[in-house]
Amino acid sequence: MCEAQVHKQPSKLMKFVLGGTAGMIATSTVQPLDLVKTRMQMSGEGGSTKAHVSTLQVIRAIVAREGFFKLYAGLSAALLRQATYTTTRLGIYTSLFEHFSSSGGSAPPFLAKVGIGMTAGVIGSFVGTPTEVCLIRMTADGRLPVAERRSYTHVFNALYRIVKEEGLLALWRGAVPTMGRAAVVNVAQLVSYSQFKQMFLEYGKSYAFL
Repeated sequence: MCEAQVHKQPSKLMKFVLGGTAGMIATSTVQPLDLVKTRMQMSGEGGSTKAHVSTLQVIRAIVAREGFFKLYAGLSAALLRQATYTTTRLGIYTSLFEHFSSSGGSAPPFLAKVGIGMTAGVIGSFVGTPTEVCLIRMTADGRLPVAERRSYTHVFNALYRIVKEEGLLALWRGAVPTMGRAAVVNVAQLVSYSQFKQMFLEYGKSYAFL
């Protein structure tokens, strides 16, 4: 007779860490595309001629004018954002989800999931907004005239200089719409995943990849 395998659940702290680590790995991969997206969105700002038409055009322009490694400008801010925002939102969502689950292991009702998702998104976004401000500035810096560039050396330099030059509250500039967006995104991502997983399991179909 084979003994049943007992899978030990990771601690709450480890769930926070794993969530943040996963986000940081993903960010390291897509950072060049995130930078390109920011440059394209800001192209034509202030009524100026639109400089970029396609993704490849932006990439070629950045490499030619600023060098290959400028595609990773703002990476330190992006990684710290994941370490703060993603770690917080996933950790809070998982903790609250488990807290509001029944003693028998049943998941919280749908509306409770929505509330949990929005709460996790808002709190995570509030924590991560300072690093997002740094990220946007660092990725957009290369398109400014040389005399106007901030030239932050890394995310901690950006945080320090923003507080010193503009005040502490400048780190949370744009926080309200950012938190609103995070609430919607969290519900769309985490709550929909949890709800569909629950539906599949209730119909007696157990999928290992879920």
